[in-house]
Amino acid sequence: MTTPPRHEPETPRDLIGIGIGPFNLSLAALAHPLAELDAVFYEQRPGFDWHPGLLIDGATIQVPFLADLVTLADPASTWTFLNYLRARDRLFPFYFAERFHIQRAEYDAYCRWVAESLPGLHFRHQVEAVRWNPEHDVFEVDFAQLDTDGETEALGRALTRNIVLGVGTEPYVPDPLQPLVDAPGVPVVHAADYLAHRETFLAAEHVTVVGSGQSGAEVFLDLLRRRPPGRGRIHWIGRTEAFAPMEYSKLGLEHFTPDYTRYFHALAESARDRLLSSQWQLHKGIDTDTIAAIHDELYRRSLHGGWPEAVLTPGVSVRTAGRIATTQIELHLEHVQQDTRSRLTTDAVVLATGHRERPLDRILAGLDPYLRRDSRDRPRVDEQFRLVLDPAVTGSAYVQNAELHTHGVGAPDLGLAAWRSATILNSLTGKETYPLPTRTAFTTFGLEPQPQIPQTRPPGTLTPLVEGR
Repeated sequence: MTTPPRHEPETPRDLIGIGIGPFNLSLAALAHPLAELDAVFYEQRPGFDWHPGLLIDGATIQVPFLADLVTLADPASTWTFLNYLRARDRLFPFYFAERFHIQRAEYDAYCRWVAESLPGLHFRHQVEAVRWNPEHDVFEVDFAQLDTDGETEALGRALTRNIVLGVGTEPYVPDPLQPLVDAPGVPVVHAADYLAHRETFLAAEHVTVVGSGQSGAEVFLDLLRRRPPGRGRIHWIGRTEAFAPMEYSKLGLEHFTPDYTRYFHALAESARDRLLSSQWQLHKGIDTDTIAAIHDELYRRSLHGGWPEAVLTPGVSVRTAGRIATTQIELHLEHVQQDTRSRLTTDAVVLATGHRERPLDRILAGLDPYLRRDSRDRPRVDEQFRLVLDPAVTGSAYVQNAELHTHGVGAPDLGLAAWRSATILNSLTGKETYPLPTRTAFTTFGLEPQPQIPQTRPPGTLTPLVEGR
């Protein structure tokens, strides 16, 4: 590794990244070879980790291994997944394993390998505020340096011409269940913390898993496999009408291409909002292999007669919840299609209720006078992933995985990480630092022509339709 040149504190950097998850790690990896770019990244955690509570044995990521941090923008990069395997002497075992989708734990280990090797990543640095200094045309980034106990040991300020926000998502808990999470001693945890509490759920008489997406399916399957004989009482409920598979057809996957992202961004705000609410199965369904494994496990339990004690009920929402004494929990359920209500008593609850984008309001409070917002008071984001700011701000503020409302279902998808990072770096450097493809999908998503796509031959002449022909 090359050592970056010493940075003078009063000299503005070219880029400061806030947060070091997979997306900003992708940006850091692609920025590393650019000698002209002075970039650093801050993260409040002590080191890289990626959903540690869901690194269940056998659980895989939902994108092929080529959707690593860099390959789809620079397959010759030092930081490809294949180069990680080579560095670990695991290239031939991976080749013979014939696995296109890798385990989550392996993806996490790969990302940690990159994070431990890259300079310019500063962990235990919690960013407190970002401001624009109009006198010097720079962003001011205030941060606290944390000790090993997570306490502030020093305060600092860095100057930069541009920032990129990659603060990721946070576990989402529906309002009816929040009092249970806040109550001490009640075994109710979000799936993000599942592994840390798994022994509690294995020992409980009755466990309820709330949430019909991928994490809910993985937790349910893990409990099915691990709970000892006589502890098979598990109830799995979800709001969706079915435990539905994720859309994984080849043309369906083209919703996760740059072509679709550009198409979605160009739509009217109202059209984008309508689309998002209807596309849940593109990114919130369940992997078909996981569904098959659940059915296989349930079928195995019926081989000697009788039905397994596990109960699977879709189409159910939790209206309210409360404790019974100090040992049990009562969930008040509503079945939407039947328009019926019932109560479920359980000993422990896993909330596989997903993640939401972390609010940017606190960290961007100092930029609020300059932010341009849409009709629902959300930050506007341009095609190159920049927050739309007042023209008086000469620097750029980019976002990663905070643009679902403007760029569509591909925003949280790992498969678009390298392309988005390359787009940001091309915008930042003002040149085609990373050449990107002009077309990425066979589907043409709109009727408007796409002039950026070169024609390989003159288009044919349309023949008018004649009635009766």
